[in-house]
Amino acid sequence: MKAVAQRTGLTSHVIRVWEKRYGAVKPTRTGTNRRLYSDEELERLTLLRDVTRGGHSISAVARLPVEKLRQLVAPSKNGTDGLFGADAASQVLAECITAIKRLDSHALENTFKRGAAEFGAQGLLRRVIAPLAQTIGELWRDGAITAAHEHFASAVIRVFLGHTVHAFAGTDDAPVLVVGTPSGQLHELGALLVGAAAANMGWCVIYIGASLPAAEIAGAVRQNRARAVALSLVYPEDDPRLEGELERLRELLGPEIPLLVGGRAMLAYGGALEKLNAIQIRDLAHLCATLDELRKPAKKSNR
Repeated sequence: MKAVAQRTGLTSHVIRVWEKRYGAVKPTRTGTNRRLYSDEELERLTLLRDVTRGGHSISAVARLPVEKLRQLVAPSKNGTDGLFGADAASQVLAECITAIKRLDSHALENTFKRGAAEFGAQGLLRRVIAPLAQTIGELWRDGAITAAHEHFASAVIRVFLGHTVHAFAGTDDAPVLVVGTPSGQLHELGALLVGAAAANMGWCVIYIGASLPAAEIAGAVRQNRARAVALSLVYPEDDPRLEGELERLRELLGPEIPLLVGGRAMLAYGGALEKLNAIQIRDLAHLCATLDELRKPAKKSNR
């Protein structure tokens, strides 16, 4: 495990999570129960590292064939994903994790600023902060960091992305997007990331925070005449009350307001989301494409 972690740049905790929870690799075992990884599995882990750090969620790509993973990685290798390759993004991400473990807010903020200078605002969101949010969740769930580290990181990212949203604030006639998490969903990093990405695309973002009842979310939509609602589902993945909250929200919003839902826990509620005609957001690239589509004027009928 130590050698694999060194060669792939992933922590042993992340490798175990990807193996156990997502089935990304299936190492063999020795008689003493030690893991043995083949060259193919090393390549797979390295590709998954680059793909997830490029903004894709591990749940969406863990079981993809190697050839498909190579295709997803190819743009950055060919220089079409900005001037800086995956190694630069990996270095920035590693520095962020080190700063979080040390509870060093100054170092974390400076690393974000350097990432923004290297990759641009959208590149920072997709290649650093999105995979960082995912990694923080995995490290916390695996016991590699404490809740204090997770809360610390959330606070620093909230302030940093708050400045980002303000810098890219839309015009008075920009479409409005209400962003938050529904009642019971306490982790807000995903929602903060969505808000920053949408603001960067010219939307007027109304960020309402975490764990809000359906009635309050719908009230924010009505008050601001929002074009759409975006919700992040991260934890827990087995809340029996959430489906009812989402049904209530759809009832209050009506069928005409698009409901965008993403986050690590989204797949656990997939059946309920399909019934509500919610748009299930796979990653930041899909979010940006969806927001672009929502901004297009409705097509006029020929009749």
